[in-house]
Amino acid sequence: MDSFHDYMNEYRKQIEKGVIKEAYRGLMEYIMELRLYFKNKYPDYFVSGSIYYGYMDMTYFSFIPESLKRRNLKIAIVFIHETFRFEVWLGGYNKKVQSKYWKLFKESAWNKYHIVPTTKGVDSILEYILADNPDFSNLDNLTKQIETGTLNFIKDVGNFLSNH
Repeated sequence: MDSFHDYMNEYRKQIEKGVIKEAYRGLMEYIMELRLYFKNKYPDYFVSGSIYYGYMDMTYFSFIPESLKRRNLKIAIVFIHETFRFEVWLGGYNKKVQSKYWKLFKESAWNKYHIVPTTKGVDSILEYILADNPDFSNLDNLTKQIETGTLNFIKDVGNFLSNH
């Protein structure tokens, strides 16, 4: 196992090359633009005022319709750095809410989206991959792909909750 010092030396080398720094900056700018796109196009939805940048593990922002907000549920549009993909998550405003709805989805045997195996140490109830290995050469198409998948996810979750 390498030491922290060894990791920092490698980090310095990679930063000096410049590629990681530019890629990370471009990714964060795209996610900021994506958040703004959702905020402007869907004024009736709550869009978080800031982005969670994470520790190069995940970066996300919230995008919440009133129907889910009333139930203390939230939607997150998430970029997972390690798997290099965009996902949409359903989560609760707190662990009590999250456990309640996780149990509802789990006991219903609903399999439209991935139900996380446990709520312990996890921020989501349901997860769906919006863009696996996203194509950053066409950001408009990527944005549309994320938007369409997110809206379908919200619609499906809303329909499920209306029936249960």
